[in-house]
Amino acid sequence: MGFLSPDSAFMRGLSNVADAVWINILMLVTSIPLVTIGAALAAGHDAGRRAAIGEGHVTANYFKAFLQNFPKATALWVVFGGVGAGLAYSWIALQITPLLIPKFGLTILWIIGFEWVWALQARFENSVGVTLVNSFIFGVSHIGATAVLVVLDAVYIALLVASWFYMPQGLFLLLVLGYGTMVMLHAPILERVFAKYIDPAEEAGEGDAAAGAAGAGDAAAGAGVGAVSAGGGPRRN
Repeated sequence: MGFLSPDSAFMRGLSNVADAVWINILMLVTSIPLVTIGAALAAGHDAGRRAAIGEGHVTANYFKAFLQNFPKATALWVVFGGVGAGLAYSWIALQITPLLIPKFGLTILWIIGFEWVWALQARFENSVGVTLVNSFIFGVSHIGATAVLVVLDAVYIALLVASWFYMPQGLFLLLVLGYGTMVMLHAPILERVFAKYIDPAEEAGEGDAAAGAAGAGDAAAGAGVGAVSAGGGPRRN
C-alpha cells in the first residue's frame, strides 16, 4: 500500500513523531541534574534538526551534541535559568504595580532570547557572550519567525493546562510528546532563518573555518543584523 511505503509522507511523519518522542525522553533524562538543562536543550535542537533531514542516528547525534555543547550551554543556562527564576519569583511574590511594566518587558525579552539561544548554540561556534547577544538580535530581527515559535510553544502549554483541568487522561500523551515535538516543529523555521548565515561550502565540510566565519559574518552584515555570527561560523562535525 502506498501510504505504508517508507518514502510516503505518512511514514515519514510517523518516523518524525517517533524521533520527537525519543528526543523528548533523552532531554528529560539528561535534564534530571537540573544544571544540565542547557546542554539538553542544545542537544535536543541539534538532534531534532538532524532527524528532520535524516542525518545519522538520533541517540548518537544527541549525546555527541550534548557533550560538545555542555560547557557553553551550561553557562547560558545559568543566565537564562537564573533570570527566569527571578522573573517567576517577581510575578508570584512581588505584586507591586510600578513593577508591572519592567516585569512585562523583561519577560518578553527572556522569551525572545530563550526561543533562539539553544538553537544558536547548537548550530554556530561562538563564545557564550556572542551567542547570548545573537539570540536577541535574531529574535528581534526575525520577529515573524519568533512569533511563530512562541505561538507553537504557547499552544503546547495551553494544551497541557487544559488537559490538566479538563482531560487528565490526555496529559500522559502530551508529556510523552513533550518538548521534543516542539524542537522538531521549530527545526524547519530556524533552519530557514539560519540558511542566510551559513556558507553552503562550509556546511558541506568544504573550506576552512576562517572562510566559514567570514562567510557567516558577511551574510549577517548583508542582512542588516551586523554582529550575528561574528567570530564564528557553522558548527563543524
